[in-house]
Amino acid sequence: QVQLVESGGGLVQPGGSLRLSCEVSGSIFSVNVMGWYRQAPGKQRELVAAITSGGSTNYADSVKGRFTISRDNAKNTVYLQMNSLLPEDTAVFYCNAAVYVSSIETIPQWYWGQGTQVTVSS
Repeated sequence: QVQLVESGGGLVQPGGSLRLSCEVSGSIFSVNVMGWYRQAPGKQRELVAAITSGGSTNYADSVKGRFTISRDNAKNTVYLQMNSLLPEDTAVFYCNAAVYVSSIETIPQWYWGQGTQVTVSS
C-alpha cells in the first residue's frame, strides 16, 4: 500500500514563508512525477508545481518566482518552498505522485495525500 504524508502547513502572515513536505512510503519500486495541487474554498483543485524524477519543473503562472519545488529521490520526498505568500494562496495543498509499485509496471499509478491547510492572513 502506498501512502503520501504531507506536513508543513499552517497560518502565516502575508509576505511570509512556509515549506511543505510530502513523503511517499509503502511498497514502492520508483516514483516518477511528484507535484503539489491546491484547492481554495469554492474553487477547483489546481496544479501549483510539479517535478519529474530528473528534476524538470513546471509552475503555475501565479506562483512563478515565489514558490520552488524540489525533491529528494533517495527519500521519495517532495518539497514546496513558498515565499512572499499572499492571501490568495490560502488553500488546502495536496501532494500528488505517480508511483510504480513494481518493476514490471509500464504505467504508474497516481496517489494523493490527505491535504494540508495553508492560511495566509494578518
